[in-house]
Amino acid sequence: MHLNILITASEAVPFAKEGGLADVVGALPKYLQARGHDVRVVMPRYYKVDRERYQLRLLPGVLVVPMGIIGNMYCGVSQGTMPGSNVPIYFLEHEDFYGRDSLYERDNQGYLDNDNRFIFLSKASLELCKMIQFTPDVVHAHDWHTAAVPVLMNTWYRHDYHLSQAASLLTIHNMQHQGSFYEGAMDVLGIGWDHFTFLELEMDDQVNLLKGGIYHATMLNTVSEGYAREIQTPEYGWGLEGVVRQRSDVLSGILNGVDYHEWNPEEDRLLPANYSAQDLSGKAICKSELQRALGLPQREDVPLVGMVSRLVKQKGIDVLAQALPRLLELDIQLVLLGAGEPWAHFYFGGMAADRPDRFACRIGYDNSLAHRIEAGCDFFLMPSAFEPCGLNQMYSMRYGTLPIVRATGGLDDSVENFNPQTRSGDGFKFWDLTAGALFDTVGWAVHTWYHDAPGIAALRNNAMAKRFTWENAAEKYERLYLEGMKRKLGDEKFRKLEAERTPARGKASIEETPGYQPQA
Repeated sequence: MHLNILITASEAVPFAKEGGLADVVGALPKYLQARGHDVRVVMPRYYKVDRERYQLRLLPGVLVVPMGIIGNMYCGVSQGTMPGSNVPIYFLEHEDFYGRDSLYERDNQGYLDNDNRFIFLSKASLELCKMIQFTPDVVHAHDWHTAAVPVLMNTWYRHDYHLSQAASLLTIHNMQHQGSFYEGAMDVLGIGWDHFTFLELEMDDQVNLLKGGIYHATMLNTVSEGYAREIQTPEYGWGLEGVVRQRSDVLSGILNGVDYHEWNPEEDRLLPANYSAQDLSGKAICKSELQRALGLPQREDVPLVGMVSRLVKQKGIDVLAQALPRLLELDIQLVLLGAGEPWAHFYFGGMAADRPDRFACRIGYDNSLAHRIEAGCDFFLMPSAFEPCGLNQMYSMRYGTLPIVRATGGLDDSVENFNPQTRSGDGFKFWDLTAGALFDTVGWAVHTWYHDAPGIAALRNNAMAKRFTWENAAEKYERLYLEGMKRKLGDEKFRKLEAERTPARGKASIEETPGYQPQA
């Protein structure tokens, strides 16, 4: 049935991005709209979101946001559309909170007022429904930045005309970051101190927004089935595993999709040559050009291993650093693109200077280079300590670049380990987060490259045929929304609403959606 869906988040592609959260919020609404739903998105307008570039128009009036002990605060609202669609997106205009160069932090330190900034985002997202006269069936919040939304819906807005019947879904993209602040944030939330308890918002004498969202949300999900299981354990739950286990009956995992309009070696404009599974000659050109551009010897006969990553412990760069000297003793080449912890910049930069014949490192992020690494490499390395979903392994498969991954979260869900006897699988996996396990698995992949050409060819064919589509993910999210509505309304009211509503489109293609245009 047709649904009204409000999606609120701190970032979305192409407007502002720090991680995979932005990819989800940038893609999912378009595919939900293609299924016949009325979808609205709301996020802050950071400085980097250019009004003219995205043709934003300022809506008349001012949005009044009740901020508890602070009192009423005010913001403007600009409206645009998600590129490549006609999904409306609303930007909160508040210079004091969002007129900053970065989204969450400066010099690796979170902004001191992040509690107020994102409580404001959560409250303003809900107040926006009144301003635009939108009555959602489901409000979809993401991570700690909008985890206060389910809390507010069950408390402050529980009798609100636009929101009292709406279900809530909280998607957890990364359990490590929880939005933990001093207890005075309760006075800004304004929902009463009786909610500052061990069951709800209190953790270690602080307000934990993610914990509150997990407790109050109608439904919960993560971005892979594996991560949904992992966050119920002490190793991956970051202290909230008990709360998650208590709500496990409403928890599920939905693997992210890939935008194959952007990540397609047959049409990718950022590559020096295009190619397909039937004709890989262009991939050889991509490899040679990547080696030339990064100053590596242009050798066709050496396996090239790539990595595009934030240089933080979550991504296993500490384990990579331990393994790197031994890895560079192998007859391989390795390229690394990323930025993050300062020690990693110095260490990997120094190793590249010492071994320019084997290792190239570029600090920072370059989208064009990321595409060329995906296309030009033979293998793609992801030794993550934890990985809620991961996207690069999916991109790599489409480009015939075989993933070498630690079997955790979405990496374990999406990559099938190579079986030399049956020639099945699409990558190489290891389980122990150690330098030895990483080295051994890279060694296995390299040995296969040198000594089992038919095996590598089979792996490439398997990988390039695999698809992780947003159409499939959107269908699963739709089912989750409907389950949340049943839980919120009860079976009888839900059936009545279902009978009144027009049916959704079902499996309509995004290309058939009004306003759709392929992005350049």
